[in-house]
Amino acid sequence: MFRKVVVGISGGVDSAVATLILKNKGFNVCALFMQNWDIKDEMGICTSDEDFKDASEVCKKLNVPIYYVNFVKEYWNEVFSYFLKEYESGYTPNPDILCNRFIKFNYFFHYAREYLHGDAIATGHYARTSFGSYLENYSDVKDLMMK
Repeated sequence: MFRKVVVGISGGVDSAVATLILKNKGFNVCALFMQNWDIKDEMGICTSDEDFKDASEVCKKLNVPIYYVNFVKEYWNEVFSYFLKEYESGYTPNPDILCNRFIKFNYFFHYAREYLHGDAIATGHYARTSFGSYLENYSDVKDLMMK
């Protein structure tokens, strides 16, 4: 069964609620903040700095450890550059889809497993799985092979 769940926390309400729900369900929860953008706006502000402060405050109140990882280079190379190329060609790609594919379910997932030793990841985004709302129907691959 899952021992440790790494929650992708953004500083927003959805990921904060996901963290609270998992903690209240008895999971060992830690949070991981991904910085995917680092360019300052015209006022000289990088909003990801404020997002990290908000996420840290939520984690402090929930007594959940928070970690930080910088995926700016990966986001630029695998999401934003493609977005610009397609946009210049007359298409309107959705960068969120590419971010999910390349960043969240690749780099984030592997970082959570390898460096934070998480058994599962969660986000504040809605997803439907065959594992059930709280992973209650999960079976380890080893368990499935024994059946």
